[in-house]
Amino acid sequence: MVVRRQIGLNPELTTTVNFMPSLTQRQQAALTEAVAELAEPGTKPESTVATLVQLVAAQNQPTRDHVALAVRLALSELAHRQPGQSVELRVPPYAAVQVGAGVDGPGAGPRHTRGTPPAVVEMTPPVLLKLLVGQLTWLQAVAERQVSASGAHTDLSGLFPLS
Repeated sequence: MVVRRQIGLNPELTTTVNFMPSLTQRQQAALTEAVAELAEPGTKPESTVATLVQLVAAQNQPTRDHVALAVRLALSELAHRQPGQSVELRVPPYAAVQVGAGVDGPGAGPRHTRGTPPAVVEMTPPVLLKLLVGQLTWLQAVAERQVSASGAHTDLSGLFPLS
């Protein structure tokens, strides 16, 4: 059984979150608090995104809505931390962002504006969550073929884990 709750006072910023009864009360409270913080106008603190990702990754069977929210917010945070357009980071079916990558720091590498970028990294949502919380390293994910990386500048090891 899934319980739906509306988070937020402003209808434009209201977020619906599915809560699994199997979660402990403390996990539900932490998830509610994290989502409520994110629903405030102009607020997306890094610690809240990291907390939300950790809570979703810790669940045995997170709901699709929780995974989607965690993936989208985490990718947004990664794009903020590593601005640029040289690599497209895809996590189907939830989101894709363009990030800068390269040895010269944020924004380094070629600029991409249209079509399929020359550098694409793709992974499943569970792999992204494991990378974000440090349960899996970038090198392990690439070696075990859990990440598909093609093109130059696709070493995104500096983005993980999200802390």
